[in-house]
Amino acid sequence: MGNKAIYIGVIVLILVAGFFLIKSPNVNGEVTSGGTGDIQKVTIGFKNYNYDPQVVKVKANQPVRIYLDDSVYGCYRAFTIREFGISKFLQSTNDYVEFTPTKPGTYAFSCSMGMGTGKLIVE
Repeated sequence: MGNKAIYIGVIVLILVAGFFLIKSPNVNGEVTSGGTGDIQKVTIGFKNYNYDPQVVKVKANQPVRIYLDDSVYGCYRAFTIREFGISKFLQSTNDYVEFTPTKPGTYAFSCSMGMGTGKLIVE
């Protein structure tokens, strides 16, 4: 009975530790912007082995600044939007990519290896 209780205790401990290690924080992917001409700021995180949110909407003809929060790691920090010629390693949460989309449409974003993906919708 003693060994069985130890095994169950170890399993419970592993499950609880795994929950806290895997759970990523709630990420704000909403665009924050004032009026016309202001920079549209977007923060993207990491959840379920991908970017979160996976769909980001912005307005055309307004500058966009995309940040990655501290839940993003590894190759996912090498942020790429091929259609805009963007490929940059965002080393810290203060680093960002900035561009002004002029044409409405849906554009793919990813890490440099294509493992993490998402869509940028320009309205």
